[in-house]
Amino acid sequence: MKTKGNKGQLLVQDTVITFTRIAQAEFISLTDIARVKNASEPKDVVKNWLRTRSTIDFLGLWERINNPDFKGVEFDSFKNQAGSNSFTLSASKWIEATGAIGLRSTAGRTGGTYAHKDIAFEFASFDHSFESGKSERRNDSPTNPTKRKIDGPEQHCHSPNAVVAWQP
Repeated sequence: MKTKGNKGQLLVQDTVITFTRIAQAEFISLTDIARVKNASEPKDVVKNWLRTRSTIDFLGLWERINNPDFKGVEFDSFKNQAGSNSFTLSASKWIEATGAIGLRSTAGRTGGTYAHKDIAFEFASFDHSFESGKSERRNDSPTNPTKRKIDGPEQHCHSPNAVVAWQP
């Protein structure tokens, strides 16, 4: 598969997952991962994950560690609402309100929600979207043609059923 710039693809159990490099960090498409559970409305899978208390706690901790400009007061508001039946949260609302850097959301035909690899692995373990197994990383740019096998998951998240082992 062709890639442009800092974009590439992972092939995970016959599912293509897009990734990109932003500010020296890899961001993986949560939208692509979510298509495994709901091909017609992957954004709903992402929104359902974002509304859970454990996700809000995880994202808040990640942002506090990695983002000196994280808005803790706004985070506390989400944390207090998380898990209630009426609580909804989109990635763009989270980013805008808290100044988050771990999620990226873009609109349009090629848009979607991307997450820093730490967060993406946590998302992939949510509801066990993928089972452990062999995966491939593809980066077919003209300047760096690679295709490597990645065997089994590393322990980057809380689930033994992580999406893939990450090898830059």
